[in-house]
Amino acid sequence: MNAHSPAPSILEAAGVDANRIQGVLEDAIAGGDDGELFVEKSESESFMFDDGRLKSASYDSVEGFGLRVVAGETAGYAHASEISEAAIRRAAGAAVLAKRGYSGVQAEGPRSTNAKLYNEDNPLASPAFSDKVALLQEIDAFARARDPRVAQVNAFLAGERRTIEILRADGKLVRDVRPLVRLNVSVTVERDGRRENGSSGAGGRAGFEAWITPDGWKAQVDEALRMALINLDAVPCPAGEMDVVLGAGWNGILLHEAVGHGLEGDFNRKGTSAFSGRIGERVAAKGVTVFDDGSLAGRRGSLTIDDEGTPTERTILIEDGILVGYMHDRMSARLMGMAATGNGRRQSFAHMPMPRMTNTAMMAGEATRADMISETKRGLYCANFGGGQVDITNGKFVFQCTEAYLIENGKITAPVKGATLIGDGPSALTRVTMIGNDFDFDPGIGVCGKAGQGVPVGVGQPSLKITGLTVGGTAV
Repeated sequence: MNAHSPAPSILEAAGVDANRIQGVLEDAIAGGDDGELFVEKSESESFMFDDGRLKSASYDSVEGFGLRVVAGETAGYAHASEISEAAIRRAAGAAVLAKRGYSGVQAEGPRSTNAKLYNEDNPLASPAFSDKVALLQEIDAFARARDPRVAQVNAFLAGERRTIEILRADGKLVRDVRPLVRLNVSVTVERDGRRENGSSGAGGRAGFEAWITPDGWKAQVDEALRMALINLDAVPCPAGEMDVVLGAGWNGILLHEAVGHGLEGDFNRKGTSAFSGRIGERVAAKGVTVFDDGSLAGRRGSLTIDDEGTPTERTILIEDGILVGYMHDRMSARLMGMAATGNGRRQSFAHMPMPRMTNTAMMAGEATRADMISETKRGLYCANFGGGQVDITNGKFVFQCTEAYLIENGKITAPVKGATLIGDGPSALTRVTMIGNDFDFDPGIGVCGKAGQGVPVGVGQPSLKITGLTVGGTAV
């Protein structure tokens, strides 16, 4: 990405003189610590094919700006969906109230980068609208023909192209054009009056082509159908404390929720995280290394620059069990005397940035999943997770398993339903006894919520064995 793009800026396209606006921004931030003008123009579309028909098709085009003035721990923010000099001046007049009675030194701006993690193709341009509808219809027909027990099919396709520009008081303007697509398939099967569901999805920062090839979408259908049929044979899960083996990839969502949020800078600065003030301490078993990396080309959680203009990077959070770092936006980094890590993210121009994860994962070890299972006398193999809940202050979590099996005498036996994992992130990390050699990322479907803002993220991990987790079940 170049600091100055040859393409017309969003401001120019709206008839706004960037030089005049820079003067407005300089005046607003003078005497404060930080701030910027964030400008956005985005297009998105989505299609839902459900119960044999196109249930919804939507297109949305949004543009607007947000102006921020930071003074100490206070931030003034004003935004509007009208991009004009008059609107920006009004926003500056409101945001500047944050620095009343404050005198600070303006922070140096983010470093520049020439990296480019994705192209600027528009996912909405190809294939055509009618072709996307036809594709979903084909997915529906294929899934229904795949097995006579298929009772319902839901296929979802979504894409967006988001262009953002960040103007700073020093006159530096950075631009990023971000594509994002996703395909999801859900299949419901029925037998003898019992219905069960399975789902699969994939996506990333590119056009649709990589995920809508026949081989690609047929694989999603087959995976959703496989999970649904397994659940059809599942028995109620027993409850109790037992060893748990987690599959690789998407199960990293437990790491993301139970540990990742607790390593975000704002929670640690405020002392509300279970990891606050513990840099240099052992917080996990030996061999556990956790990182966040927004610089991986094409992945769902990746960004060339974050939403403050800081280039993304790989940040080691836990190294061989020792807590070594947090994820920071510019404010948390400045207030904690650390470096910004490229984790300042916002849902849109209507939101202020905050420390958020990008692609968060645990590095591989040397064990095999087969060894983990063979060395477990009684336990649970969780192949896939569903939703969950986490308390950031203590890391306590509850996660639902969407695909799980009993482990009995070192072998996988019956599939089970109704299994939940209950524990807390800090303790779970210390109970990791085997780390797999099969690291994988999720297929590109993650969305993370925090303080009312949702952003796309990635998760990953190898297979893991964790001893002594509480398993909630439905068996009586």
